[in-house]
Amino acid sequence: MNNRQILSAAIGSLLALGVVSNASAAGKNMEQCYGIAKEGHNDCSSKKSSHSCAGQATKDRDAEDFVAVPKGTCAKIAGGHLKS
Repeated sequence: MNNRQILSAAIGSLLALGVVSNASAAGKNMEQCYGIAKEGHNDCSSKKSSHSCAGQATKDRDAEDFVAVPKGTCAKIAGGHLKS
């Protein structure tokens, strides 16, 4: 392996860890609420989004980005929905 391949593998591993930690952040008492994140303040995004994960939302209230909120809260937020 050359240095570029090693660096790519390391970055890929870090990104994978970020996805796992964000998924667990929306654990038992949390739910993923889409459409309420502020630009740059999302917890993650759906597979349809143009970026990989946390903090990369490019606009406010993007329907493809979520923020983890306590269960039952998303339905109370205008524009919030549970599926992307």
